[in-house]
Amino acid sequence: MTRKRFSRRGIYLLPNLLTTAALFAGFYAVIAAIDGDFVRAAIAIFVAMVLDGVDGRVARLTGTDSDFGKEYDSLCDMVSFGLAPALVVYQWGLARIADSGLAWSKLGWLAAFFYAVAAALRLARFNSRPAGDKRFFEGLPSPSGAGLVGGWVWLGTEYQLVGASALIPAFLVTAAAGILMVSSFRYYSFKEFNLGERIPFTKVLLIPAIFVLISLNPPVVLFGLFAGFAATGLVYTAWRWLRRRRRASRQGQQPADTADDDSTHDKTA
Repeated sequence: MTRKRFSRRGIYLLPNLLTTAALFAGFYAVIAAIDGDFVRAAIAIFVAMVLDGVDGRVARLTGTDSDFGKEYDSLCDMVSFGLAPALVVYQWGLARIADSGLAWSKLGWLAAFFYAVAAALRLARFNSRPAGDKRFFEGLPSPSGAGLVGGWVWLGTEYQLVGASALIPAFLVTAAAGILMVSSFRYYSFKEFNLGERIPFTKVLLIPAIFVLISLNPPVVLFGLFAGFAATGLVYTAWRWLRRRRRASRQGQQPADTADDDSTHDKTA
């Protein structure tokens, strides 16, 4: 009688540990929001973003990337960057509804739900489409959308915004983040940066400069950074459209909406 040998399959510890830490940060953001501590809730979302950016790079640098890790990371992203920001901004809006007379109880949860659905669709599209040009993402990445929403919550809490001055911008920011995530606008992925290569010494000074800038006023700077990044997709699309028009005019042709010298890179993750 022959003995069947069963291979014991496990998972890599380090990258999945970081992914779990990102999930914990997203879950903690929801708990903090329920307790009314919105500054900690926003900070937890940003911590989840940092951990999410690290786990993939660690997996690639150590050769421990796997299909399990990719699926686990996607599920954790849905919690940390889909559900957590939606619930945090909704709880924050309820705490600041005051006597504004706005129907936040209805509009608020609809905007929050729309954001959560958009994050789920964004992740599903990312996972289902074949890899294209790795320099760009199609649609605003879900961590950036979470940073936009979490940044506004932190900003509004810091400056004690209430009533319409808090709820209307929160509704617009949340809805805009959801729309941009499911859009076809292209966003730079920063995947070309190689952490293992040598860089000029002067560029090292950019790292402490960024930390100094953020420390001056974290909610304002972080929200401004993510709002600026969200705008880059629209700016890049407008620039490509203008470039097509100039090229077509030089050739004496009417520019076609579908013609694009970057069409080979349209399907990007």
